[in-house]
Amino acid sequence: MSDYRVAPVAAHEPPYYAVVFTSVRTDDGDGYGETSERMEERVREIPGFLGMDQARTPGGLGITVGYFRDLAAIEEWRSDLEHRAAQKRGRAQWYEAYTLHVAKVERSHAFERDPARE
Repeated sequence: MSDYRVAPVAAHEPPYYAVVFTSVRTDDGDGYGETSERMEERVREIPGFLGMDQARTPGGLGITVGYFRDLAAIEEWRSDLEHRAAQKRGRAQWYEAYTLHVAKVERSHAFERDPARE
């Protein structure tokens, strides 16, 4: 069994920002996986990037939430040239539809079960 553990991004001290990208993909996945991996590498290089949660429903709805310390970090990510090229390709090839929401997080807390208590 793998040592990989699924867990949500840790709670951070507010305020910070959540960028919520919700999408439905096309059947054309050519190059999507490689580009997605590269975008994850790129966003992690942005100062102020706090982490990312991702999920996909069996029906095909994808949700990615990126967490950023401030609006400057979001702007740096939004204007990244590789990211802009991936966005363009996404609209042309990979997405049927998507929405993007930017929200200020004013409260944040977390819970994690203590494995020693089981």
